[in-house]
Amino acid sequence: MPLTRKIRALICLLLLAACQPTAAPRVRLLVDGQVRDIAPSDLVPAHMLTAAAIPFSPADKILLNGIPVPLDQPIQPAGAFILQLRRVEPVTIVAPAGQITVNTAAFTVGEALREAGITLSIRDRVEPPVDAGIAGGLLITLTQARQLTIHAGGQTVTAYASAATVGGALAEAGIPLVGLDQANPSENDAFPSDGQIRAVRVSESVVSAIKIIPYKTELTVTTDLQPPLQDVTAPGQVGLVLDRTRVRYEDGIEVSRAVESESVIRQPQTRVARSSYWAAIQMYATSYSPCRSGTSSCLNGTSSGLPVKRGVVAMKYDWYLALGGVRVYIPGYGTAVVADVGGGFPDGRAWIDLGFSDADYEEWSGWVTVYFLAPAPLEIPWFLK
Repeated sequence: MPLTRKIRALICLLLLAACQPTAAPRVRLLVDGQVRDIAPSDLVPAHMLTAAAIPFSPADKILLNGIPVPLDQPIQPAGAFILQLRRVEPVTIVAPAGQITVNTAAFTVGEALREAGITLSIRDRVEPPVDAGIAGGLLITLTQARQLTIHAGGQTVTAYASAATVGGALAEAGIPLVGLDQANPSENDAFPSDGQIRAVRVSESVVSAIKIIPYKTELTVTTDLQPPLQDVTAPGQVGLVLDRTRVRYEDGIEVSRAVESESVIRQPQTRVARSSYWAAIQMYATSYSPCRSGTSSCLNGTSSGLPVKRGVVAMKYDWYLALGGVRVYIPGYGTAVVADVGGGFPDGRAWIDLGFSDADYEEWSGWVTVYFLAPAPLEIPWFLK
């Protein structure tokens, strides 16, 4: 009979006994799930059981109105009373120290463990639970709590747990793994022999950002425009892309990020323009004339055979080889042709020497924008790309 049913039966018997006349004691015995009346004899429980031909073991328990009393000593009841015989049951206990089988008349698993001399701590794990009733052949498994050291979030915590796995131990220690959290050893691994566990708090967030797609330019170089004009027929527009990036954090520190998706919000629109020049760069400008060419004599000719005058410019030798005959425009000077070779500067700066006649010579020394006019050469030199 389950424990609760036996207790209810005992209470009912006590109530019945309380209602009986008190002229002579009556003994009612609850044994093996049955209730019977027996002779009071000399009020020694063992003698009364023997007289009633009820077999019992010295290890069995006898309860008077629910309270344990010695088997071999007289009881002192007041009026009618009930005796309950609680027989011993074989119970197997599996503990870290080994397996034992005991005969117990305990009502609960916790009582049986105490009778076996086993002291429990609050973190020990017992299956069935300590408040479960005792039945013959019951197997009780005891897992004692072990010490563990948890490293989490830059802190070290010492705790005790009886769980078989890392995840269970962390939960018992009040540091459960949640969501994407990870542990080393991993969550489902067995409790580590050295008790060392590292818990990593993992979180992720998705960041959205707008990126720009540059527009392309379709440039038509033409001689129809006066330098340095440009004629824009379509201004162009940048495109827009929405990026969704997943960012991963471990213990609050970013460890990775990956683009999950890219959505084009707006396609770029090509810029369309006409221009009188195909390249424009900053160059350091100086000036020269036939008698101001840095020599002791006046030099009227150029490398191309043209005379030195306004509208003729000189460049370094390698530039002249690539650009000889190309037309250029210099603000404040006007249109000219690359027709001569000059020395340049040792520091390698882009250099142009503006030609003049001796009669109209002007002193130049400074940076200018040089526009290279249409038509462009078949091959654009590398230094202008």
